[in-house]
Amino acid sequence: MDYKNYRLETLAIHAGQVPDPTTQARAVPVYRTTAYAFKTSQHGADLFALRESGNIYARLMNPTEDVLEQRLATLEGGKAAVAVASGTAAIYFTITNIARHGDEIVAANNLYGGTFTQFDAILPQQGIKVNFTPVNDFAAVEAAINERTRAIYIETVGNPALDIADIEGYAKIAQKYHLPLVVDSTFTPPTLLRPIEHGANIVIHSLSKWIGGHGTAIGGAVIDAGNFDWSDPKFSLYNEPDRGYHGLRFAHDLGDGNVIAFALRFRTVALRNQGPTLAPDAAWIFLQGLESLPLRTLRHSENGLAVAEFLKNHPKVAWVKYPGFDQLAEKYLPNGANGMVVFGVKGGAAEARKLVDNVELFTIIANVGDAKSLIIHPASTTHSQLSEADQLKSGLTPELVRLSIGLEHKDDIINALDEALKLI
Repeated sequence: MDYKNYRLETLAIHAGQVPDPTTQARAVPVYRTTAYAFKTSQHGADLFALRESGNIYARLMNPTEDVLEQRLATLEGGKAAVAVASGTAAIYFTITNIARHGDEIVAANNLYGGTFTQFDAILPQQGIKVNFTPVNDFAAVEAAINERTRAIYIETVGNPALDIADIEGYAKIAQKYHLPLVVDSTFTPPTLLRPIEHGANIVIHSLSKWIGGHGTAIGGAVIDAGNFDWSDPKFSLYNEPDRGYHGLRFAHDLGDGNVIAFALRFRTVALRNQGPTLAPDAAWIFLQGLESLPLRTLRHSENGLAVAEFLKNHPKVAWVKYPGFDQLAEKYLPNGANGMVVFGVKGGAAEARKLVDNVELFTIIANVGDAKSLIIHPASTTHSQLSEADQLKSGLTPELVRLSIGLEHKDDIINALDEALKLI
């Protein structure tokens, strides 16, 4: 299939799959298998040496996951994708697939709480330093780059502050210093924004959010744009012989595969040796979500905008942030800004938590991107591991309430919020 001739709505249904050649099953089968038979001993040897592509062991690949990976890569405009057990695993193994002990990365400071903790507390224990800079402060980004820097990391839309990163601005700096730009695009699935078109080199998704769309599975994915030259000697993981893979130099010894050296190293080092494997049943669930993703993001965006407009004019609301209100929305989110809304309740944290406890229809839950509307008070839950100072640096204030607007009728969502606001 020549995917270049099809639009995203079609690719979300068809990319990466044809009817099963053995059974002619039209839907993607779930392949529940641990291992795969080799035709001969030489066939097995060629697979392990990367001289031939194919299935080796389920820790590294699975035919159900292969469809998911091909579909995600196609939708994002990338060359390859690797699916893993969670979005957090996707982030962690992306960084450790680039940086080693003694290296540094530069990251925006408006990150999801779990990512911030990983960068602030866990990676430094392994000798990888993360320098945080205010989002879109490009002078600060350049000042933080030094001879040990190996990547720049941003989120398309910060969680929970919902400010939009100027991807092209970061990409210019990344290109100037020959660094890969890593973009977590979880809040903006490819039907809304494709970061590779704006200069990203690696795109990350938590599949558990809008791509899955129904809160039924945990998973993550990393998409390799295939547009970064890893042969620069400062990327030692790609230029020095890998003792864990018979001396292979990933930036030099893969032939045509050098283009996707990042994805191949991710699969053969992280998946093969550390095992953050996605289950085939979860991959199948995410494929169901992808088929309806274009329709759902339109509805999420319509509902999110309606809720944000309602809250903006409510007397008990101090302020509202919605990505669609950001000055960068016209450039990066012309097809909709999805369903995330945050707002400040007059009266501070106590009134914010009272609202959360009394709103009907919404579920208090530490997730986003569900078909159902969700609500939470981040300062006391999802970002509670951050100090008060770090919360404020990331744009998280005590009165902030986070909404993930679902697919219900927008009038029912607004009425539920209105009734709860009357109680505070």
